[in-house]
Amino acid sequence: MATDTELRQLAERLGAVLVARGSKVAVAESCTGGWVAKTITDVPGCSGWFDRGVVTYSNAAKQELLGVPDGTLSEHGAVSAATVEAMVTGALTTAPGADLAVAISGVAGPDGGTPTRPVGLVWIAWARRGHPPVARCSQFEGDREVVRRAAVAAALSGLIDEAEQPEVA
Repeated sequence: MATDTELRQLAERLGAVLVARGSKVAVAESCTGGWVAKTITDVPGCSGWFDRGVVTYSNAAKQELLGVPDGTLSEHGAVSAATVEAMVTGALTTAPGADLAVAISGVAGPDGGTPTRPVGLVWIAWARRGHPPVARCSQFEGDREVVRRAAVAAALSGLIDEAEQPEVA
């Protein structure tokens, strides 16, 4: 399980990369409930590289705040590649000052799992402005806190990977 210290170290590393590049990040969260934004804002000076975060727990919030199409949600469900790709695209659209974004949707449990979307299934998408989103599915094992911590760690690690790409300016 990712510890608070490990999450903090990931956020600090992300901040260092973004500061060096003069970039900012935005986040769109569902199952993590703002934990990525919280971890980022625990780092002093984050206002220089964190633009904004939004928690869109309901489908209506995903549609209203991020522009996720109703058809995407009805056809693919909230926990899907299509939905997190739409969420991350919406995050960049609504955050014109951000160069990079992440979106997370999953089944943290203990309830809500199905045979096709079991507890621990989390989709995360990252996008750099001007580039298509990259989505990845993970199946995390453990209770609700373990799943959510793992999702936060994966989101931050992916942001670091994306931020270190040469195209991010």
